Amino acid sequence: MSNLSKRSTVYFEEDLHNALKIKSVTTNQSVSSMVNDAVRYLLSEDQQDISAFNERADEEVISYESLLDDLKTHGKI
Repeated sequence: MSNLSKRSTVYFEEDLHNALKIKSVTTNQSVSSMVNDAVRYLLSEDQQDISAFNERADEEVISYESLLDDLKTHGKI
């Protein structure tokens, strides 16, 4: 482990743990490194989602019923 300062116990489903161990060996990465990378990726996705939501916050809101009416009017359904 490099500059890691916190330790945590994580319980994996057996199949996932086996897959992680195999990938660890075949890619020459530690399981901890792969888990950290996966968590970073998920957090980055969340940040992108929040940014996209904030960019669209001022857009007009349309009800589902209005959307269906519009689709019907334009022959799409």
